[in-house]
Amino acid sequence: MKNFAMKLKRFLKSEDGPTAVEYAVMLSLIIVVCLTAVSSIGKSASTTFTNVATQLGSAS
Repeated sequence: MKNFAMKLKRFLKSEDGPTAVEYAVMLSLIIVVCLTAVSSIGKSASTTFTNVATQLGSAS
């Protein structure tokens, strides 16, 4: 038990833990932004292709 407490104390003093958390938060924010952008671009592209298909269908 003493060993675990020492390791926990060393981990809390170490800067590796907070750095890892910061990187995880940044990575999750980047992923959210990328998914939002891809979703938005996908909806825009879908609307554009639908409009083109409608115009081509009415032209024939």
